[in-house]
Amino acid sequence: MTISHKTSNIQKDADGLSRWALANTPEVPAWIPQQAHNIEGICVTDIGIEFFNQVKESYKMNKNCNILCQLLMKDCKDQSLSSKLDEIWKKEYDEGRFHLP
Repeated sequence: MTISHKTSNIQKDADGLSRWALANTPEVPAWIPQQAHNIEGICVTDIGIEFFNQVKESYKMNKNCNILCQLLMKDCKDQSLSSKLDEIWKKEYDEGRFHLP
């Protein structure tokens, strides 16, 4: 079986070997040295504390979110507290869809 390459409009002088990527090592003539960048620190967020306070306040105003936060902070399941959830929220809580990492 013979494989022949037909030139394209993009690359007129391509051959069969040009289709496989070569490793970026010093042995390869097309080697490009990579600079190592040290990670000095990672910034997770620059969001101010006011944003998180607004989120907490909105959770407190929502009955289901408030009850759910109380339930998730406890080690044991509080049946009386979970019964106060709306039906959809209670079903998902009982199925274990809400959890803290």
